[in-house]
Amino acid sequence: MAHVKDHDYHILNPSLWPFLGALSGFIMLFGAVVWMHDNGPWMFLVGLIGVLYVMFGWWADVIAESKVGDHTPVVQIGLRYGFILFIMSEVMFFLAWFWTFFKHRMYPMDPAGNSPAVDGPWPPVGIETFDPWHLPLINTLILLCSGCAATWAHHALAHENNRKDMKNGLIIAVLLGLIFTAFQAYEYSHAAFSFSGNIYGASFFMATGFHGFHVVIGTIFLFVCLMRLNAGHFTKEKHVGFEAAAWYWHFVDVVWLFLFAAVYIWGQ
Repeated sequence: MAHVKDHDYHILNPSLWPFLGALSGFIMLFGAVVWMHDNGPWMFLVGLIGVLYVMFGWWADVIAESKVGDHTPVVQIGLRYGFILFIMSEVMFFLAWFWTFFKHRMYPMDPAGNSPAVDGPWPPVGIETFDPWHLPLINTLILLCSGCAATWAHHALAHENNRKDMKNGLIIAVLLGLIFTAFQAYEYSHAAFSFSGNIYGASFFMATGFHGFHVVIGTIFLFVCLMRLNAGHFTKEKHVGFEAAAWYWHFVDVVWLFLFAAVYIWGQ
């Protein structure tokens, strides 16, 4: 029969989510520009609410598709490959911020305008950098411990089918992620330099700020996995969503290690 499925692929039904996501994203970004021109944040907030609604609804549909058996082993491979490509794009994103920091660290611009014949001072005059062996080191240990907790949670499910240990690992990972974010905000509040007016501050806040944003997203990702676990989701054989969250969290860990070594230690 023509309508009988004789393959392992998932043919998606028509959906409004891509259109609504694109529209909401446009409104949010256009609203951000309007906000930057001192016309208020309301258009940005409307777009943001739309984006969050699309994310919730679209991913809820994906979970429903998995529960009815649409995510065959072949489909799961595709989901994993897709997420790996997403992480690779994120690597390229952070590489851009590392590159600008490396350039200005190795060849700082001369304030007198004699570059490239004469390099300027680094850090720029008047910049007091953070001591890497105090709060930045503590944050590094916190994030590494959070990554270990996420690994424990994944091992508990994938190898032992131990949902209790998985839950404990996720709780620890989420709490440590929140502590890291709080410490990072505290560090920002005590910075002796600003975002504008100097290349060190601009590079520092862009690199560490975007990483902090990814930590917040990753913490939410793990928290959603915790909620799904409490709702009875995930099995030893099928847990692609949690696997993606663990990969993302390890990616955040690795980026921070490079930030700690390059920006906090070498960048002094």
